[in-house]
Formats: sequence, C-alpha cells, structure tokens
Amino acid sequence: MRLSQLRHRLRDLGAAPCHEGRVLRAWVQGRSLDTKRRRAEDFLPLSLRNELPGLFDELNALARVHSEHPGEDGSARLLVALADGQTVESVLLPRDGLCVSTQAGCAVGCVFCMTGRAGLLRQLSGAEIVAQVVLARSRRPVKKVVFMGMGEPAHNLDNVLDAIELLGVEGGIGHKNLVFSSVGDRRVFERLPQSTVKPALALSLHTTDAALRRRLLPKAPDIAPAELVELGEAYARRTGYPIQYQWTLLEGINDSEAELDGIVRLLAGKYALMNLIPYNSVEGVAGFDFRRPSWERAAEMARSLHRRGVLAKLRHSAGQEVDGGCGQLRARALPVLAV
Repeated sequence: MRLSQLRHRLRDLGAAPCHEGRVLRAWVQGRSLDTKRRRAEDFLPLSLRNELPGLFDELNALARVHSEHPGEDGSARLLVALADGQTVESVLLPRDGLCVSTQAGCAVGCVFCMTGRAGLLRQLSGAEIVAQVVLARSRRPVKKVVFMGMGEPAHNLDNVLDAIELLGVEGGIGHKNLVFSSVGDRRVFERLPQSTVKPALALSLHTTDAALRRRLLPKAPDIAPAELVELGEAYARRTGYPIQYQWTLLEGINDSEAELDGIVRLLAGKYALMNLIPYNSVEGVAGFDFRRPSWERAAEMARSLHRRGVLAKLRHSAGQEVDGGCGQLRARALPVLAV
C-alpha cells in the first residue's frame, strides 16, 4: 500500500483534510480514536467510522515481529515480517531511536554487507516503511528515525520521502530527527531540498580513496569522495543540520594513517560529524572475511580526528553480540521461513 493510496481511500470514505490528519496521526502515533473523553462519532463521518476497524487491521498487518533479538546496550534487532511474507530488519536503538529498512535487499552490493548479497528483492511502500515505526512504538517511545536499515533509500526515493513527510508532519518527529542515509546519489541532493520535510542526511563514505570506494561499493554512483563531501556540505549549510558521514571500520582496509589524513583533508572545517562504526562480523559465510580493528585502534582514530579538527564519534555496533549486522537476521531466518 502506497501512502497516496491510503490517503485516497480515506477521502473516498468521506474524510475531509482534518479527518484524514486525525486518522493518520492516530495510526502513526499509536493513539486510539475511541476515547472516553471524546467519541469518534463526534468528529468523523459515519462512512469513515464504519470502515476504520478493518482499515486499521490492514495497516497493522503491514509489519509484524517475526523475531526479536535484544542487545546488551538496550538496543533490539527486530526481524519484521511484511504482509506478503517478505522480511526486513528494524533496530530499536537506545535513547528512543529506531533504524528502519526501505527495501527488501539492496542493489548497491557493498562487499562487506550481508543485505546486498542477494541483490534487490523489492521496494517497500511508504506505508510499509511507516508501519515499522508504528510497530516499534507499540514497544517503546520513538523520537528519532534513521533510514539506515536494509536497502538504499535513494533507490526508493518517492516512497521514502512520502514516509518522511508523514512522520515529520503527522508523526510527531522533529525534522532533524529524521535521518536519510545514502551511499550518495545526485537525485538525493536535488530532491531533499525541495521536500516539505527536510531530513538530516547521513552519507556512507567508508574511504577517502576513490578507487577503493568503487571496490567496496561496486554499484554505488561513481561520485568521488571529495565531490560527495562538497554536495553534502551544500545541503548541510542549507538546512542547518550537520552531515553525518558513516565509516564502517574494516581492519587493514580503511583504518590506516593515510585514511585519517584523507578524512582531515576532506572534513576539516566542514559542517560534519564522522561516525566510526566497527564492522559487525559475519561468521561462516564465504566471502565475508572482513574484521573489525581493535577497540583501542578505533578509539585512537577518533581521538586523532578530534585533535586535528574533525568532530568524530566512535559508535557501538548494535547487534554485534547476536550476530545481528544488517541482513544477518534475515539471512539466518530464511531457511526457517521457507519451511
């Protein structure tokens, strides 16, 4: 279900714009329209009221928990079953955050990512993306949503922007707390500034070496790291939100002093934050022999960047203790789901 289809259905049932907003807010924020203080029949058309139970059942069926894997840091990885039986992953993050998926699978094919191994299976609709937020809110508060789960949001741009608009307008989430993550696509820098809700932006950089980046992200748009940073900087200055640069730490690949020099060269003086994210290892799968550097080395990299004028944070990889890196839960569950 596309969000535009949902809106059309509400209008066909007699909803005026104010009714549409109330229904959408009730769904996205997990609120009941039937309260003791005020009855639904006092402010919704009868035709719409009669159809609401079935409509909400249909919306609730868009995403359900197949399995849950809590982490020691308060996070929890959810394997989410969609209405057609396809599965994606969401992550409940500490401090009221949520990471959602935008596609089943991914076409970018990052060599260190399990999600891209099977390629793109299908796009998620805007309603399916929002349904992950609704599902998470049934478990705990959600005040920040990052679009960093399975998939490349730029490859599903219309549906992702529809979801962001609904979450930012009716969902009660601050615009800077909606974080659009991308490997870098020129359409992102064209479309996001034109959106009603302008999200914060996270760009997957991973290396300052253009040739290495092409090998690590083989199907990403061929944008050199320096150009990607310049495009990001223009968006940051326009919105007032710093760009978050994502850097998955791979031992012996992108944890060198030369890379630190490159980061300083690109980001010093920029409105930017570098997130250093130790790799989530994938055990027992051919072709995934990457390793994370030691925590001491990762911490020293963050300190070195700070000393040299680049704001950097060393992130804990949620789900490491349950082998829950992006795509791993889904991959392990596929044999079970096929039975």
